[in-house]
Amino acid sequence: MIRRLRKEKNLLATKSWMFLLAPLCIFCAACSHPPAPKTAGTQAPISGAASTQRPTLVFMTDFGTANDAVALCKAVMLGIGPDIRIMDITHQVTPFSIEEGSRFLAAVSEYYPAGTVFVAVIDPGVGTSRKAVIVKSKKGQYFVLPDNGLITPVIDRDGLDHAYEITNTNWMIQAAISSTFHGRDIFSPAGAHLVMGWDYTLAGPEVAQLVRMTPKTATVTDKGVAGDVIGLDDPFGSLITDITADEIKQLGYNFGDKISFQLDKKPLMLPFGRTFMDVAVGEPLLYINSRGRLGIAVNQGDYSKKFKVTPPGEIFIPRKGAPIKGR
Repeated sequence: MIRRLRKEKNLLATKSWMFLLAPLCIFCAACSHPPAPKTAGTQAPISGAASTQRPTLVFMTDFGTANDAVALCKAVMLGIGPDIRIMDITHQVTPFSIEEGSRFLAAVSEYYPAGTVFVAVIDPGVGTSRKAVIVKSKKGQYFVLPDNGLITPVIDRDGLDHAYEITNTNWMIQAAISSTFHGRDIFSPAGAHLVMGWDYTLAGPEVAQLVRMTPKTATVTDKGVAGDVIGLDDPFGSLITDITADEIKQLGYNFGDKISFQLDKKPLMLPFGRTFMDVAVGEPLLYINSRGRLGIAVNQGDYSKKFKVTPPGEIFIPRKGAPIKGR
């Protein structure tokens, strides 16, 4: 009996030592093997990025939200890359307004990094001979859009690297191509393939000359500045003009001045405020908006609805102290 108890005690002690030594043995065995090589084909990080996260896809259309068009486009994108991160500029661009779309695209793309892919579909010429293109700017951003001038302000600011027409059917939806919905069938799959790392030079032939749009710009003369009302700052109803802050400064005006001007040839006088609360609630003013353009607003109101003014329109502001004589 005593001999059996001693044998069990010795066996228990042996097992305890084995339990304590096991982790050390595993550690030594691990140290004796070199680290496993990195998986072949791992995506390289975007130039200037701190991680290997895929580029963002930024989406803009004039499709609105009353139908399924935007959802269909996103479904195509996610079918190609389920982990694609899709951001929206807006889908409320005024229908067919290439100029408004180009203004939004230029304003937003300035804040995104190199490598970002933009899919922009304002395409009144869908189904015609107009080209579907991928444009790379010298900033290193990619733009998938119709060749109708939509890209003009971006290229004027950032410069053109290269542009390629999308003719390779591998870049398109793998089904019949609609003659009226290239947003779903061409632009969405092409944008998704770019995000997934496809080489845009293989999308089709290089485009030597892109279609240019001539955006409206104000004209400064010795009499003053003549410009246009080019849009609404929805949902607030403030008018947006193409007159810049620098042009207002050239005329000699400062915040706090009352400015006499013509809007659609109708004489008006409004205070020039730094911010909306420089006037009483419900009162109108001139101001410089966040994009550096002259705007006309109502403090906590809708100028367009209150005064029944909608774009397009004309505006003339004389030099400080000069009479209003029109454009």
